[in-house]
Amino acid sequence: MHHRKVTESDIPEICKLPKTREELFYCFPRVDFPLSEADLRQSIENRSDSTVVEVGGRVVAFANFYRWKGGLCSIGNVVVASDARGSGVASYLINHMITLGFEKHRAKAVSVSCFNRNVAGLLLYPKLGFQPYAIEQRVDYNGDRVALIHLKIEKHAT
Repeated sequence: MHHRKVTESDIPEICKLPKTREELFYCFPRVDFPLSEADLRQSIENRSDSTVVEVGGRVVAFANFYRWKGGLCSIGNVVVASDARGSGVASYLINHMITLGFEKHRAKAVSVSCFNRNVAGLLLYPKLGFQPYAIEQRVDYNGDRVALIHLKIEKHAT
């Protein structure tokens, strides 16, 4: 397992990672299913540190920062291939993004947001040290109310 900066050739593979409308909503809540190459390219262009994780030469995960200034880095667009879940890929990717936030961007805190129905994410982020700090009401693709839970991890003085 290793991570690297996203390349143009990764785009078709990343677009295949969210397999359902609900999975896509978790990582790209404002786009239509399926994830289009144009929507993904726009996200990559407007965000920082777009990163993929490869296992056996195959792209299995993706994430980036949608905020990276003012002492806070916010991780977004987190998606892991369904057949790679539960194997440590998400922990590996999120830990890498935390390190990038603290070291490259000199952030005081790194945040991530997770929808209430994303049980895997809600169980993972606290294991990695994130603590919830806010809940925001949103509307999903069916027009139903959902909760977006904001979590953050603060850099400890060393």
